[in-house]
Amino acid sequence: MSCDIPYFIGIDIGTGSARASLVARNGEIIASSTKDTITWRDKHDYRIFEQSTNNIWEQICTAVKEILEQSNIPATAVKGLGFDATCSLAVSDFDGNPITVTKGSSIGIHGDRNVILWADHRAEKEAELINSTGSIVLNYVGGTMSLEMEVPKILWLKKRMDPALFARCQFFDLPDFFTYKATGDNTRSFCSVTCKCSYVPDKGWQPDFFERIGLGELVDDDNWKHMGAARGQVQTAGSPVGRGLSKKAAEELGLVEGTAIGSGLIDGYAGWMGTVAARYTENGQLSNVLPSLDESRHRLAIVAGTSTGHIVQSRDSVFVKGVWGPYRDTAFPGWWMNEGGQSSTGQLIDFIITTHTAYPELKERAKQEGKCMHVVLLDVLEKLRQENNVDTYTELTKDLHFYPDFHGNRSPIADSRMRGSIVGLELDASIADLARKYYLALEAIALQTRHIIEALNAAGHDITSLYLSGGQVKNVVIMQLFADTCGIPVILPKSYSEAVVLGAAMLGRIAAEGAKDGEDMWKIMVEMTPAGTLVAPGASSTVEKILDAKYNIFLEMIDIQKRWRRQIEEASSH
Repeated sequence: MSCDIPYFIGIDIGTGSARASLVARNGEIIASSTKDTITWRDKHDYRIFEQSTNNIWEQICTAVKEILEQSNIPATAVKGLGFDATCSLAVSDFDGNPITVTKGSSIGIHGDRNVILWADHRAEKEAELINSTGSIVLNYVGGTMSLEMEVPKILWLKKRMDPALFARCQFFDLPDFFTYKATGDNTRSFCSVTCKCSYVPDKGWQPDFFERIGLGELVDDDNWKHMGAARGQVQTAGSPVGRGLSKKAAEELGLVEGTAIGSGLIDGYAGWMGTVAARYTENGQLSNVLPSLDESRHRLAIVAGTSTGHIVQSRDSVFVKGVWGPYRDTAFPGWWMNEGGQSSTGQLIDFIITTHTAYPELKERAKQEGKCMHVVLLDVLEKLRQENNVDTYTELTKDLHFYPDFHGNRSPIADSRMRGSIVGLELDASIADLARKYYLALEAIALQTRHIIEALNAAGHDITSLYLSGGQVKNVVIMQLFADTCGIPVILPKSYSEAVVLGAAMLGRIAAEGAKDGEDMWKIMVEMTPAGTLVAPGASSTVEKILDAKYNIFLEMIDIQKRWRRQIEEASSH
């Protein structure tokens, strides 16, 4: 193929894999390759999740070489490259060599296990300390800092690391580590430092906050060499980083030195970028209106995979209790964003399925019938619906109530101590019971999504549609539940698995073409985003009433859990 035609590469570093996609200027994905990455767990501590930037980089390099080979497109035709990644903490020395984050004698020395994954919950006490400060920093994370953010994890490391070893550490949110790895340039992204590292919009780093929590050495006479982003070295999404791809990185990736590298995004924000500019088809007809930049503030991006992120943009700052942000310049210069989230959704669905007594039976039946397990469960539900003479699965499970925070609540309660519960259990271990619980889990995730949207809108947002991406898009039942429970349309992307990596590729094009303002960036997004499909709310009046009642019960389950917790704390205090 001619190298006169520009192409762009998006690299998406997810929880369990790294994906590279070669993308044309019109958003068509020419070739893709996905490689699994390693996650280490601690069999004695369920809170621990660790990864390796060396392992991830090796997989990225393999994937990039594969897509060039698959497409037969020369490296000279690749004009820009963008990274997105999970909001995980990467630690290196000042030469970029990985520093071990595993507790014990090896912490702080050079070693592969240098990433504390986003899902890691080791820093609970550190987060509690931070949340007791009343700092201005907390105003920009919904009033409560999550233990999943980077500063609690850095404080956890400091408490356990030799001071001399701690002093040689650089700390990165993972997207920024890989733009650094690719370019050798330490410039950080607004997305990473404001969303996950306590950099305050319009004000920057807050020395008094870091000193108060015991991380005063990071201030470094206002040089912030451990954290980066000092004195303007921080960029909006897609801004060119340094001089582009370094010679070493270019050799390892099979690309050309100097290829433009766009400042990165956290994966959820890349999902926002890869979905919210879409036109959509409804009843087979493509909408004939090109969405404007202003329309973006009405579109909530939901990236639904292992966990779920909810991201919305606004012209002005909107403070929402229990929801992260507002963050300025995260994607577009001068615009603000808020981020809600659910710590465990796809993971929760898998947990409900795999821990049930009937799981082996389900697995065997799926194998015999040549179907995926989710389809078999829907078959079981359909049979139960007919046997019980009801119109919907919601009516089938109306007397069962499920609260989904098995891994704590991210939004809008912002309480890592929240736990899951099911009301209405019977002495039933059958596959029918599993099918009901499976549907209840989907319903509970949708009810919690409504809770987040209501919190956003009550604070000043005006969300009128949901733009989905991620693995859960394959599940048509939960997509319809989102529409019915929230009472607004859902737009599904052309490809559930490619929206996030497409957003990363857009960063490469923004960098290559030098787009500098929101209008230019939005125009690129509109040009590169394939049309989606609209799923309209379709609940009957009966189901609407049941879902409303279940939502009220859902809210009551939150209040009851908090009240019970207080009663036990009072009873057990000395």
